Amino acid sequence: MRTSNPALRSDTFTSPDVISGSEPMTIGGTVHKSFILLAIAMVAAFFTWRGAGALNAPLTIVGAIGGFIVAMVLCFKKTWAPMLAPAYALLEGLFLGGVSAQYARVYEGIVGQAVMLTFGTFFALLAVYQAGLIRPSENFKLGLFAATGGIAVVYLLTMVLGFFGVQIPYIHGNGMIGIGFSVVVVIIAALNLVLDFDFIEQGAAARAPKYLEWYAAFGLLVTLVWLYLEILRLLSKLRQR
Repeated sequence: MRTSNPALRSDTFTSPDVISGSEPMTIGGTVHKSFILLAIAMVAAFFTWRGAGALNAPLTIVGAIGGFIVAMVLCFKKTWAPMLAPAYALLEGLFLGGVSAQYARVYEGIVGQAVMLTFGTFFALLAVYQAGLIRPSENFKLGLFAATGGIAVVYLLTMVLGFFGVQIPYIHGNGMIGIGFSVVVVIIAALNLVLDFDFIEQGAAARAPKYLEWYAAFGLLVTLVWLYLEILRLLSKLRQR
C-alpha cells in the first residue's frame, strides 16, 4: 500500500511497532474517530479565531509548532495514537483558527468559502470513491507521491530562502502562474484524500489493531488541514486580482 500522506505510509499496518490486538480496526470506527478529531479541531479553531483576543498570535504559534511535533512523534509511535491524535487535532485547531482570523481580516467571507469547499471536496471524493469510480492504481499512487514530494520541496525551499530575504518568483503571486500553481496544489491535495480512503479500507481489510483507527483518522486530518490551507491560499490570490 502506497500513499503520499506522510502519516499514512505504506508500512503503517505492517511495521514492527504495530501491536496486534483482539479487536480489529474497522472503517466505521475510523469514520467515528475522524469526526471526533474534526470536532476537536473546529472547536479549538473557533476559540483562537473568535475568543482568544490578545492570545491569538501566541496560541497560533503554539499550535503550529506543537502540532508539528506531535505529528512527528505519532509517525514513529503509532501505539500512542489514542492519546496523541486528539492532542494533534487540538493544536492544529489553534493554528488554523489563528491563520483563518488573519485571512478573515483581509478578505471578508473567505473562511466560510474555504470551509465549504474543503468539506464539499471531501464528501464529493468520498462519494466517488465509494461508487467505485476512482480506484487508485500503483502508477497513480506513484505519480501522486512524486507530485506531493515535489510540492513539499518547493515549500521547504520557500521557507529556507525566506530567511535570506529571497522569494521564488511567480508561484506565490496572484498572477496566472501563481493561481495555476495553487490550483494544481489544491488538486493534488484533494487526490491525496482518495489515497487516504484506499489506505484506510485496506487497513480494515487487513484487520489491523483497533488503536490504528485513531492513527488513520489522524492521517486523514493531516490531508484535510493541508487541503483547507491550500484552498485559503488560492481564494486569497483570486481575491487580489
